[in-house]
Amino acid sequence: MSNNIKVIEIDGKQVEFKVTAATPLRYKEQFGKDYFQELSKLRILQKTLKSKKSDSEKLANVDFELFYNIAWVFAKTANKSISEPIEWLDGFNVFPMAEIIPQLQELIAISI
Repeated sequence: MSNNIKVIEIDGKQVEFKVTAATPLRYKEQFGKDYFQELSKLRILQKTLKSKKSDSEKLANVDFELFYNIAWVFAKTANKSISEPIEWLDGFNVFPMAEIIPQLQELIAISI
């Protein structure tokens, strides 16, 4: 399998994620936001998580929408037939971000 593709089991389903040169453009087309500016928020999040703030203060600074959007755009890049983000997410009973995002970090790095 190519290093720009990752398959993750989510809620008992094998979900393929992929990045290409078009991923940032697809992100902007879908969400109206610059992909690279959005990724810069992840660095802020990493600093927050490493800080000595309480867990509730740390969670207050987490933009979970960003994670869902990144996951969706990677999945859409891999499979053009997936539905819009909310409908796609509705297809899962659980979507454990704490497990998924670390697995997508390699794709995030490749996309930069």
